[in-house]
Amino acid sequence: MSSIWNVAMLMVALVVVRISHWLYRWSNPKCPGKLPPGSMGFPIIGETLDFFKPCGVEGIPTFVKKRMIRYGPLFRTNIFGSKTVVSTDPDVIHQIFRQENTSFELGYPDIFVKVFGKDNLFLKEVFIHKYLQKITMQILGSEGLKQTMLGNMDKATRDHIRSIASQGSFNVRKEVENLVVAYMTPKLISNLKPETQSKLIDNLNAFNLDWFKSFLRLSTWKAVTKALKSREEAIQVMKDVLMMRKETREKQEDFLNTLLEELEKDGSFFDQGSAINLIFLLAFALREGTSSCTALAVKFISKDPKVLAELKREHKAIVDNRKDKEAGVSWEEYRHNMTFTNMVSNEVLRLANTTPLLFRKAVQDVEIKGYTIPAGWIVAVAPSAVHFDPAIYENPFEFNPWRWEGKEMIWGSKTFMAFGYGVRLCVGAEFSRLQMAIFLHHLVAYYDFSMVQDSEIIRSPFHQYTKDLLINISQSPTK
Repeated sequence: MSSIWNVAMLMVALVVVRISHWLYRWSNPKCPGKLPPGSMGFPIIGETLDFFKPCGVEGIPTFVKKRMIRYGPLFRTNIFGSKTVVSTDPDVIHQIFRQENTSFELGYPDIFVKVFGKDNLFLKEVFIHKYLQKITMQILGSEGLKQTMLGNMDKATRDHIRSIASQGSFNVRKEVENLVVAYMTPKLISNLKPETQSKLIDNLNAFNLDWFKSFLRLSTWKAVTKALKSREEAIQVMKDVLMMRKETREKQEDFLNTLLEELEKDGSFFDQGSAINLIFLLAFALREGTSSCTALAVKFISKDPKVLAELKREHKAIVDNRKDKEAGVSWEEYRHNMTFTNMVSNEVLRLANTTPLLFRKAVQDVEIKGYTIPAGWIVAVAPSAVHFDPAIYENPFEFNPWRWEGKEMIWGSKTFMAFGYGVRLCVGAEFSRLQMAIFLHHLVAYYDFSMVQDSEIIRSPFHQYTKDLLINISQSPTK
């Protein structure tokens, strides 16, 4: 009996030693050098639950701020099951982006790949991303927006605001979402039957970021299921149209036609799946980012009479200087007569930080600031830590568009990363700024507005509106 007891005790001891060793290795990962300080959290889940804890949108996310205070501007963690180093240091962030395609490559957690599709070329190598930028710039670059988008964007915005002005209060973010999807869908895929276009728009609108919350909530998994179903149905509509176009050789003046031409080229990076996925991602990204930032702009402006008055002065001057009072916004007006509007946009984007972290992956061991980032580790940079750094921005938590006066407005730089930084600067940057400027133009030049229902905006980790952001508008009195 005693021998059985001794064997049992030995087995228990071995299990305890094994588990203890595993826990030690989890907390202290192997590294050829010195790892940044930090904690790997609980086994398997790491610190993912803490990452999802809601916090205010105007400031550095609590997950990052707590660890900055405890460990400094470079720390290690584990989120989404990935060993991760987070950087909040502008110099380190600059080094990371400068070494892209040599020491670092794009690297996102598996959940992004699952929801946005394995055919997502934006998650591929830098040279493929540059190729995608070249393709998408035909409609989203300065020249493409000027030649093919501006007129439609201006007319759609003017008509949309005019139609909702008589409805009473309306949800700013939702209306901008509807606006962008309605006029962008025909630009991406044109000549659809009304019922097909309606179905596609419904599915594009149904795909959102509501699923990206704490994975312990049942509502999160319902949202994931809904998002995947909406994506699947939208992709199927696009696939049917693509196949029909290939069979009939039908030509249209849309982005799908551009991709079909690319598919036929020797050595093309595209196949059918990646071409369709690109259209889907563009529709989603342009709608989601633009609507959130525009809603925030309206929220900030409504609380600052001085900013609103200056915006009204600028945009009414633009209208007064037009020879044709019925003409829409011109490219020259946007570029040369909306200086303060662009200052407002920069300040909204600085405070918004719609992307809480930008992810890369180390492809080799990298030495930075006396620490080693091991090959295979995810590297996450936090733009908000730069945007709220008092050494860079005086009174960083204050909404102050005048801080940008006289400054060159570079969208991707060491101190301003609203649209990313480096070779992977967001392809929709110019589009979002243009749409925001046009929406503000029609809102403040022709209407007076007031907030009916404010909404607290929390980060968990993306923007979540606790209530609809409702405003009333009425036509401004003419002179």
